[in-house]
This record gives sequence, structure tokens and C-alpha cells, in this order.
Amino acid sequence: MNILESVRLALAQIRVQKLKSFFTLLGVTIGVMFLIAVVSIVEGMSRYVERDFIGRLLGANTFTLRRIPWFADGTAADWREWVRRPRIYQSDVRIVAAALPSDSRWAVDSENQVYASSAHARPRQVEAHAVEGDYFTIKNYDLTSGRAFTQQEMVLGSNVVVIGDEVAKFFFPGLNPLGRELRMGGIPYTVIGVIERQGSLFGLSMDKMAIAPFNSPLHRLTNPRGDIDGMMVQATTPLLMEEGMEEVREVLRGHRRLRPVEPDNFVMETSASALVMFEETKSVMTIAGTALPAIGLIVGGMVIMNIMLVAVAERTREIGIRKSLGARRRDILSQFLVEAATLSTLGAIIGILLGLLLAKAIESQTPLPAAVAPWSLVAATLLGTVVGIVSGVYPARRASLLDPIEALRQET
Repeated sequence: MNILESVRLALAQIRVQKLKSFFTLLGVTIGVMFLIAVVSIVEGMSRYVERDFIGRLLGANTFTLRRIPWFADGTAADWREWVRRPRIYQSDVRIVAAALPSDSRWAVDSENQVYASSAHARPRQVEAHAVEGDYFTIKNYDLTSGRAFTQQEMVLGSNVVVIGDEVAKFFFPGLNPLGRELRMGGIPYTVIGVIERQGSLFGLSMDKMAIAPFNSPLHRLTNPRGDIDGMMVQATTPLLMEEGMEEVREVLRGHRRLRPVEPDNFVMETSASALVMFEETKSVMTIAGTALPAIGLIVGGMVIMNIMLVAVAERTREIGIRKSLGARRRDILSQFLVEAATLSTLGAIIGILLGLLLAKAIESQTPLPAAVAPWSLVAATLLGTVVGIVSGVYPARRASLLDPIEALRQET
């Protein structure tokens, strides 16, 4: 009997014994369904982080000089060392900026959650940024109306502010916000621009920002000590970015009088360094997320084995007749193995479809993105087939070892 004939017989058994086949498929279907859903969510998060999250936070060909890394999962000892590091002040910024190549851009950012208010809305927290330098260019912010700061406004620390789309709609509903006052820390700031809608990252709005010059009173709210959260540096190419990082490291270590044996007491983060941490997190999520589906597949395999053992007992006379007509041991073995593999593969295919639907449902109801990984569809199908073959080995071997004479004496 060839494999196609065995598959046809397996499908015929499924049609004849629908209820038994349903419970046979159930374990594998559930296991594969959750496996596909987990992989789709993890893959969606991976693409989202690589293409949107990291890129929008750090920028292309950009590194950020910080006291404490943003993208790190340090131990308690790491954190104790980080908080002992010296803060980054304007004096550090001037020294670093002077060492950068002439075609580099840089910007200072100091941020915090502060309460804002206007004459048209109740107080509400906004993400306040006190900035200096080429901040809007590096972040690639386009304005739907108004303008960004002038160099003179930055130097003088004028009380002007550029706001996000959500801030504009909340504090100035139905109004043109340009020229109106937004109060932060009790101090009025004149709105001079509105940033184009940025959307959200993992459900967090990117449009709740209010950006004012660093020398304005806002920096006393964002960082009362007068330090900064980070200095962004953007180069024209990845190679020049690496060279710029080495220049900054050399200058800042010299400024802080660090000996050659002493490690850096600052950090420079890039998209690549941020992705290293995410890859570690992704691995943990994948392992943890596939543990439950793996248990489901094991249970599904045990169910298939039990069902196939029952099938062997029920079809003893059929096996005897086939052997008496010349069927060899390997024919009987292959028949039951193919039946088990067919059942399991069919369950895997159904599980894949349900898993994709589950992933899309999670994406529509939560901030978690989903994306189909083509390799996962192939892997899930092969996994279903392997589970069926492994589960069917013992029942198939038992069927192939039946004595034809004893099998023919079996009552139907």
C-alpha cells in the first residue's frame, strides 16, 4: 500500500468516526494554536521594535550619551554602580560638542512628566522636554502648523513651546493653539508650533509632548539639579557614527580624568545596542510562551496514542484479513503510522488557522502587534506530523505484530 492510499484510508476513518477523530485532533490543535499565537505576537513585537520603536526613539545613525542606560536589564550591583556615576551637565555637553565632526548634529534632552493647564481645559500631565540643539531635526519631527524654536529663543530661554497633536486637541479643543498660553509649573508658555501626529508605541501615546528651550524655566521641572537626561548625536553614515562615538569616549574620559584601567562612567546607546537587550527579552518570551503549547502537544500525542491503541483493538479482524491476503508487517506498520500522522497533521493545520485568528484578535484588542512568521507555519505543520508519527509508533508496531490466525478468530 502506498502512502497516498494510506492517507485516503486515514481520512475515511476520520469521516466515519467523527467524534473520536475530534478528540484525537483536539490536543494537537490547541497546542499548535497557542504556539502560533505566541510566535506571531513575539514576531510582531520584534518587527515593531526594530522598525518603529527603536528607530523613533533613537533615530537613524544616532547615539545617545547617558549616565544610566535606558535599554538595559542590569543586576542590583549594576544599578548601584550606575547611580554612583557623575551626572551629565552642560559643561560636559560643551566639551563633547566641540569634539564632534563639523557635519554632526547634536541635541540635549531633559524630560519628565509635569502637569500642564490652559484656560480651556483642566490640568493634565504631559511629557515635558527641555531641549537644545538640533532636536527637531534628529527626531525627524514635522510640524502641521507653526514653527520650531529659533537659535535666539534657545539662547535666551524664551517661554515658547511646541506641542504634540494630543496636547493641542486636549488643551485647545476646536481652537487654533498657535499664540495661546500653555502653563507648566505655573509659568505661561506661548505655543508656537504643533507636531504632526506620531501615533503610539505599545499603547503609549507619542503625542502628549510639550517641548520648550532648555534654558527656559521648564528644565527646572524636568531636572531640578540642572543636569540632562541625554545628549543625542547624529552622523551622516553608520561609519561616521562609530567614529563619533570613539571621539566622544576619548574626550569625556579625559575630561573626567579616568585612568586607562577604569571603565566608562557613562554609556552611549545606539539602535544596535538597544536591540541586543530586546533579543534577550525576545528569547525569554519565546521560551516562556511556548512552554504551555509544548505541554498541550505532549498531551495531544498521548491522546493520539491511546486512540490508535483502541483502533488497533477494534480493527484486529481487519488486520488479520489483510495479513492473510499477503499484507506484510511493514504494510500494517506504515498504515497505522500514516493514519496517526494524518490525524496529527490535520490537527496542526486547524491549530495554525485558529492561532492566526487568536493572534489577530489579541492585536485588535490590545497594544500588542502581531505578524505571521512563515517559518512558524512550516514548523508547526512538521511538528504536528512528528507528534503523530512518534505517538503512532507503539500502536502501529503492536498492530504489525498481530498473528493473522489469532486476529481472524477475533469476534467482530
